[in-house]
Amino acid sequence: MKRTTQHIDYSDDAVRIARYAKALSHPVRLTILKLLSNQSCCFTTDLVDVLPLAQSTISQHLKELKDSGLIQGEINPPKIKYCINQEKWEEAKALFEVLFSKDFTKIKIT
Repeated sequence: MKRTTQHIDYSDDAVRIARYAKALSHPVRLTILKLLSNQSCCFTTDLVDVLPLAQSTISQHLKELKDSGLIQGEINPPKIKYCINQEKWEEAKALFEVLFSKDFTKIKIT
């Protein structure tokens, strides 16, 4: 198999879909999103009380979700309040709807 040495320029849509897919690729992150969708916002400690995981593990998953843009955090020392970023959530939903409709003509990959 020939290995490519050329740089591939992916479209913004392809990069965003991949970023959202990565953020959604763990059951704990899906659980966090479900919990956040049932309320306007919550603190890390609220999630620690509900999920049987260490605070550091939950924080790592929150960071991944925040880096993707699906959630946003507001720092109120010593706590951080998290909520779903509605704008990015709608964007992700629209991109996945096109992807799962198998209409790849609407998604620019390269």
